[in-house]
Amino acid sequence: MKPIRAVEVQRILDQLKNVDLYLHLETTNGAYAGLHNDAATPVGAYIRNGSIRYQRGTIKGEGPYRVGLKMDSGWVYAEGLTDFELDESGRLLLAGHDSEGRITVALELSTKPFPM
Repeated sequence: MKPIRAVEVQRILDQLKNVDLYLHLETTNGAYAGLHNDAATPVGAYIRNGSIRYQRGTIKGEGPYRVGLKMDSGWVYAEGLTDFELDESGRLLLAGHDSEGRITVALELSTKPFPM
């Protein structure tokens, strides 16, 4: 992965709009929460291979970035994104990493299901 270049990510989001896609969205502070604060509660959210078709996809911010995907019936939103990759399978992979390089958020889009 490489640092997000918003113009490039926006171009990819525009190419994927109105296409039936599979979504992977994950957030976590997981075990990291308890490492520095015994009172912190680990939190996370996860969906893999959810179906999505969006009419508008937008990347905003100066870094870390946020991406919103506007669908007929609502929004998918992720923030704290720092890095991206368009892999050899054509999947858009966006991730956020904390100051120690640990992943905190992932938003991935693909025309084919993600491996289970």
